[in-house]
Amino acid sequence: MQSAPLGSDELDQPIRAVLPALARGASTLARLGIVTPRQALFSLPFRYDDFSELRSLGELIPDEKQSARVRVTDVKVEPGFGRRPQRVIAQLADQSGSAEAIWFGRRYVERRLQVGDELVVSGKVVLRGWRPQFVSPEFSPVGHESVHTARVVPVYRLVAGITQRRVRELLARVLERALPAVIDPLRPAERAGLPALDEALRTAHFPEETADVAAALDRLAFDELLALQLTLAQARVAREELRAASVAIDASELQRLLAAVPFTLTGDQRRAVDEIVADLASERPMRRLLQGDVGSGKTAVAAVALAGVVRAGWQGALMAPTEILARQHFEGLSALLAGLGVRAEFLSGSLPTGEKRRIHAAVEKGEAEVVIGTHAVISEAVTFRRLGLAVVDEQHRFGVAQRAALQAKGDAREPHLLALTATPIPRTLALTFYGDLEISTIRESPPGRLPVRTEVRDRSALPRIEAFLATEAAAGRQSFVVVPLIAESEALTAASAESEVERLRERLPGLRIGLIHGQQRAEARDATMQAFAARDLDLLVATTVIEVGIDVPNATVILIEDAERFGLAQLHQLRGRVGRGVERSYCILLSDATDELARQRLEVVRGSSDGFAIAEADLRLRGAGNLLGTRQSGLPPLRVASLFEPRHLALAERARSLATKLVAADPALAGRPGLVRLRDDFTALEAEGDAA
Repeated sequence: MQSAPLGSDELDQPIRAVLPALARGASTLARLGIVTPRQALFSLPFRYDDFSELRSLGELIPDEKQSARVRVTDVKVEPGFGRRPQRVIAQLADQSGSAEAIWFGRRYVERRLQVGDELVVSGKVVLRGWRPQFVSPEFSPVGHESVHTARVVPVYRLVAGITQRRVRELLARVLERALPAVIDPLRPAERAGLPALDEALRTAHFPEETADVAAALDRLAFDELLALQLTLAQARVAREELRAASVAIDASELQRLLAAVPFTLTGDQRRAVDEIVADLASERPMRRLLQGDVGSGKTAVAAVALAGVVRAGWQGALMAPTEILARQHFEGLSALLAGLGVRAEFLSGSLPTGEKRRIHAAVEKGEAEVVIGTHAVISEAVTFRRLGLAVVDEQHRFGVAQRAALQAKGDAREPHLLALTATPIPRTLALTFYGDLEISTIRESPPGRLPVRTEVRDRSALPRIEAFLATEAAAGRQSFVVVPLIAESEALTAASAESEVERLRERLPGLRIGLIHGQQRAEARDATMQAFAARDLDLLVATTVIEVGIDVPNATVILIEDAERFGLAQLHQLRGRVGRGVERSYCILLSDATDELARQRLEVVRGSSDGFAIAEADLRLRGAGNLLGTRQSGLPPLRVASLFEPRHLALAERARSLATKLVAADPALAGRPGLVRLRDDFTALEAEGDAA
């Protein structure tokens, strides 16, 4: 007797409660972060293996994943010893020939295999001598419908101790009961040819054909993009109801400020200042994104804006996502602001209690005219007397709640908000993903800045590169070495930070070498970075935690290993860590990739210093990227939609149009609870990403 489907209200109840037959499996799924049926529905595969074509053993192709219908002629178990795991080896045959299958440390396998069994075997085939060998394949009895063999097989992200086989079986059982309860938030006309939600989810997990996957993922991507656009559309409507202080900076005062800046602003900087000043004068809260390439002078624009607000009788705040960046802003801005007649204070959670109290009191009295700091700026203990302008650096690293808390530091009116980002965003993406913000762009670099010489090299050049790093250190200059991984992985051959530190310490024993990566405690990371900034280290090995905002003018070389593994915009951001002083600087892209597209992408970075042109090239060259996309630095957290997939950019435009229409007709979406749920789930995902 088939079990009854769940009700829609049961999708958000614990699997253990609503599917008691899966009580044991619920613990397994919980280890993957899957607690409810709805979470199971949206925990999608990250790739698929196509085992749908059955081949005879004589037709097997080495180094491909494939399926065959076979008969088991022998089963042998070789016990493990030392570091060698137990092995199960089965001899296979059909009318065209023979092969073998081998499993490592899989104790259950021999219990499920008997001589004479007729099986479908699916897995990767290698040549062992002249015989084909399946390596750790999945298998099922002939005639038995399986989610593991002879079909398009989903591959999920796992944690230690959980197998793909177990996850597929559990999710198949959850989907069988949960899919009938799915209510589609979109009407057929709004889907415009995309599949219904239940159909898309079924196909995304267990497609009949590889070709079916794209349409299913497009539907799920559209829902995600629509949720984002509904959030932005409602933010635009809500913003129309808000009122801010009109901060008027008259032309003569602005000229005095510009004259006090110790350098001449570029045309783009001056244009950005004018746009910000015009926004500040309005009672409509400014929501402006200032984007500029590495070293383009966004901070100078922010300084003029903050000083102007202070001269008009208001306070300003600047918040950065890490203490390192906040301190760098304070060191760079405090002198500039002092020259403009403005008192700045630095505030972070690591300050002594007495110092924090002193600053809190100065802020509340209005004596601290500009506060620069970390999340401490938005703590409950901080009360501004008259906050007129809030500046957020690298705004994508702050969540909605954090930005709202900063804005709430104003009085009864909203403070104006200026967001800064060094991530160049192509216009097509900016219009779609920052639709609630006005955008100012700085393309020009300040005069006198030396371009960074960029070269592409393979690993045969490492001895010469290492000698160059030693030469730079002997001359008192510093270097970065960036690697894509933290620790060694059997699945990837890319250099890791930990092993590279050890290798370089052996190769360059005279150099002081440090290490930072994202899994270190923040205090340890900050201490190492401060040691590097203080010139106590010659060379810093790092992952991409140094991508944004690190300012060490004495650093002249950055070596980026396995460079083909990084996005182009990311490589450009990393390159921006050098070239900040008066010395000639160098970026070395190390790659042994032979793939033509990979080499072409690296040549784009080598041949251009324009971050916006590089971002456009990244968008053009990366195409679909990973099957399910990845979170792109500087942009909203998307699990399905890929910002480098032209189809999904077109879907984003459709989503924007539909969201605008829906919110115009029903601003609170009171008549569309399914869309409210869609929007709220996306907002929760963004908050989850920010917390991580």
